Amino acid sequence: MPHLIGVIKGTLMIAGFAFVMMVVVEYLNVVTGGAWQKVLCGKRWKQYLVATTIGAIPGCLGAFTNVALYTHRIVSFGALVGGMVATSGDEAFVMLAMFPLKALLLIGVLLVMGLVIGATTDKIMGVDFARAAERCERLELHVEHVHDYFRPAQIAVQLRKCSLPRGVLLVGLAVFIFALVTGEISVEEQAWLRITSVIVSVVGLFIAATVPDHFLEEHLWNHVARVHLPRLFLWTFGALLLIAVAQHYLHIESWIRYSPLAVMVIACLVGIIPESGPNLVFVTLFAQGLIPFSVLLANSIVQDGHGMLPLLAHSRRDFVKVKTINFSVGLATGLVGYLMRF
Repeated sequence: MPHLIGVIKGTLMIAGFAFVMMVVVEYLNVVTGGAWQKVLCGKRWKQYLVATTIGAIPGCLGAFTNVALYTHRIVSFGALVGGMVATSGDEAFVMLAMFPLKALLLIGVLLVMGLVIGATTDKIMGVDFARAAERCERLELHVEHVHDYFRPAQIAVQLRKCSLPRGVLLVGLAVFIFALVTGEISVEEQAWLRITSVIVSVVGLFIAATVPDHFLEEHLWNHVARVHLPRLFLWTFGALLLIAVAQHYLHIESWIRYSPLAVMVIACLVGIIPESGPNLVFVTLFAQGLIPFSVLLANSIVQDGHGMLPLLAHSRRDFVKVKTINFSVGLATGLVGYLMRF
């Protein structure tokens, strides 16, 4: 029972923090949406830089955006590959909650690797989208007017006539902040992380209280709360419970210690799956010191969360090509890292 309570508390902490981060990222993405497209017109290096930077943003938005840019022939195939190398999907939120400094290091490494791999891919394959990039087709992002987000009179009306989704989000975030402040879902070693989580959660509470009803219902409620949060919670709970049981009954530490290369290959194979959840096992293993950084890096290079699903629907051939390149790079990088003992 103590193990189960610890798993539940850990899940609430991780899923709650990840949810708040998703709210903030979604908010920033919509408020600033469209402006970043202007920098894509021009030289190829801008495409690599923007694609990898967007891909490095935690969550699925960056991967989805890169796929949309590629299918509209705004960026090259190499830029798409580089963006997917930099992408860690929803796992990035979990990593920031469990080991923030190492997570930032990992994101930085992936971003640099994405730039190099993207440029190298185009160089080797000879893909040329220069003519298409010059057209600079714009994506329809359906972004609301920014001034609608900061109208005190409108905010007062929204709070007086609070909708059910807004009420649930406000109460949920308030309870989460209270649990963080009182230490109910945090351990002593994470005190500084708890402070950071409180600050970010207060920002999330402000967003939920002030955004227009359309944004709240379409972006925060229907997208983040109803789609991402349940899946993230269940996968996180499953991963933490699986590791706890394996450690207690199966002596997983011994198996990993004697089969490190097998774990490396499995991590890369699991990364091929276009879904975020399965990769949380390796995030949890790394957080508990059971696998080296090289295994997590290899898995992160290959996996893209569920950001590749739109490309799978658009072109199975391109999906296979991207995954083949990223699997090869991920496995090779992981093996080099293992031999260098990191």
